[in-house]
Amino acid sequence: MKHIFYVIGKSSTGKDTILSALLKDPKLGLSEIVQYTTRPIRDGEAEGREYHFITMEESLRLREAGKIVEERVYETVHGPWKYMFVDDGQLERGDGDFIAVGTVESYVKVRDYFGKDRVLPIYIFVETGERLQRALNRERTHDNPKYAEMCRRFLADEQDFSDEKLREAGLLDERGRVLNGFENVSLSDTIRAVREFVIGCQKAE
Repeated sequence: MKHIFYVIGKSSTGKDTILSALLKDPKLGLSEIVQYTTRPIRDGEAEGREYHFITMEESLRLREAGKIVEERVYETVHGPWKYMFVDDGQLERGDGDFIAVGTVESYVKVRDYFGKDRVLPIYIFVETGERLQRALNRERTHDNPKYAEMCRRFLADEQDFSDEKLREAGLLDERGRVLNGFENVSLSDTIRAVREFVIGCQKAE
């Protein structure tokens, strides 16, 4: 059975950097599930790498074809943006496990679609003040910083990743601790810890 390791966390917690490091590790043999979005491509991104960038019309055609596993719509200062997990045949290719990044809500839908035993969460978190500083530092590197959108994402994350949402998703244990949670204080240490978790899951299969 192919696993889907599902990396979850608020913005600016290092999810994409951790995912990139895991994908480069030949021992893990992971393939990324590239998701879909209608938002504009950002500086440094490439089609088919971070996302498949599509139009609203194309997203409607995917829905009509029954290909969308889960879909989120965010009302941004630039208009509505959609993010979608699409069953487009990626999981049928290759022999190894897969990895993807998403929200709590998307994790639940993907888990319910593919099965709890197959979809394994990896929750990355960072102290709130540190996360805000990282978000600001990252935005400053862009040619056209979008500070309003950064603030919107930051505040939305506080609701989308609340303890109530985590509990409803089955991501908190009886003591209120996050299931498969990794605090990203030191990036190298976090990557090492997540790598060991992935290897442990693969060996247990």
